[in-house]
Amino acid sequence: MTVLVSGGAGYIGSHLCWLLADQGEEFVVVDNLSTGREFAIPPQGDLIVGDVGDIELIANVIKQHNVDAVVHFAGSIVVPESVSDPLKYYKNNTANSRNLIEVCVENGVKHFIFSSTATVYGEPKKNPVTEDFPFAPFNPYGTSKVMTEMMLKDVAFAHDFDYVALRYFNVAGADPKKRTGQSTPNATHLLKIANQVALGQREYLEIFGEDYDTPDGTGVRDYIHVSDLAEAHWSALQYLRSGGEAIALNCGYGKGFSVREVIETLEQVIGRKLPVKTGPRRPGDIGSIIADNTKIKSLLGWEPKYDDLKGIVESALRWEEALAQKNSQD
Repeated sequence: MTVLVSGGAGYIGSHLCWLLADQGEEFVVVDNLSTGREFAIPPQGDLIVGDVGDIELIANVIKQHNVDAVVHFAGSIVVPESVSDPLKYYKNNTANSRNLIEVCVENGVKHFIFSSTATVYGEPKKNPVTEDFPFAPFNPYGTSKVMTEMMLKDVAFAHDFDYVALRYFNVAGADPKKRTGQSTPNATHLLKIANQVALGQREYLEIFGEDYDTPDGTGVRDYIHVSDLAEAHWSALQYLRSGGEAIALNCGYGKGFSVREVIETLEQVIGRKLPVKTGPRRPGDIGSIIADNTKIKSLLGWEPKYDDLKGIVESALRWEEALAQKNSQD
């Protein structure tokens, strides 16, 4: 049997692909390469360049590769952009997901793992947030993910189909073996930008908002190492294959760090100060959100291996150095 990984050439998807390769699992990637990079995919996997919303394409991939499970990463993820261009997000994240789910049902694919987000909770009144907190998305990105989770719930009720929706908190870091990492040139991840500044690829780092109701005024997030997140997907796959029922689970460490704390950690790693400017809040951003991860630990037996902010920062920096070297050779 084969795992279909949509968006497998992207940041998180490529980390799962390397884990699948390490586990000896057969997999196939569908990615339009709008933000993903072909070099990020392990040689053991096949790449089909195309749109995950293309029903005919996905149906052929499922049949040709004997797919029994889908892990769905493909989509758009920039919160401020979702505010300025909501229709793009409802197409890429909701409409395309609807098409993919339909193809799975029609072709007997019973296991589906969905790349959801903590943004579905909006700005919680208290932290940490548990999975039973109500949906209250603060931006179209979050709403697009809520809509997909609602579709999955309805489809699982109506058909022989089960899913795990993994609600990511702030994903950071890179593969410790430097095989893949965040490779999108214009990515908006804090650590990506900070590392580009550290390596002289950008002039300065901008903090968006320093007037939040947090200890130092900057946004607080629960940062999870991308390799631990890949392991969560692997655990979810085993859960579904062993008969697990449909469920949504938080993916975070249960503690938060502010934007300034992340910057200070990187400064400790590189031994110097970074040029930093402050600006206004970005549309759609919130002050603080932290995961309650009790459920994923108890249900999937998931135990983080890289729960250390300095280690996360160092792995991201090492990848950025390797990527710069690779780009200079291309």
